[in-house]
Amino acid sequence: MNDKSPDSYLATAAQIRAEPEAPIAHPLNPKSEVYLRRLSAKVGLNREQVCLSRIPPGKESFIYHAHKSDEEWLYILSGRGRAEIGDKVFEVGPGDFMGFPTPSIGHHLTNPYGEDLVYLMGGERSRAEIAEFPTVGKMAIFSSDAIYLVDTDKARRISFEDFIKKA
Repeated sequence: MNDKSPDSYLATAAQIRAEPEAPIAHPLNPKSEVYLRRLSAKVGLNREQVCLSRIPPGKESFIYHAHKSDEEWLYILSGRGRAEIGDKVFEVGPGDFMGFPTPSIGHHLTNPYGEDLVYLMGGERSRAEIAEFPTVGKMAIFSSDAIYLVDTDKARRISFEDFIKKA
């Protein structure tokens, strides 16, 4: 039986506004500056994450990246931005939705405009995830206790057959 109070399942607008924003800067992108309010954690969700996200004018989300196992989505609430998806760039604004099933196409969000870009960002939160950063030749392995950054050209891809013992 769940012993949580019914109040713990609701994050009111006032509670969300009162939460401090967590500043995030992707270590591989000097223009990365995102401020997050973790909505899903506030109500106890463990298998998915949802954040209220804000990119200031002239800044970028993270870095152009693709996910191997965790799906991700974004819903623009206010402001304008540019979404790089694959080899195309799209102007995005309030009401626009993006979804990235896995393995995902590369994507990235920037704010070259004069007002904050505010959006909901969410997706799966698996125990392990691999993200590729093709513009800088790196991969990240996310686990429950650390993030491992790997040079893509040093990673060795092998097949499942390579794991099978030969007679």
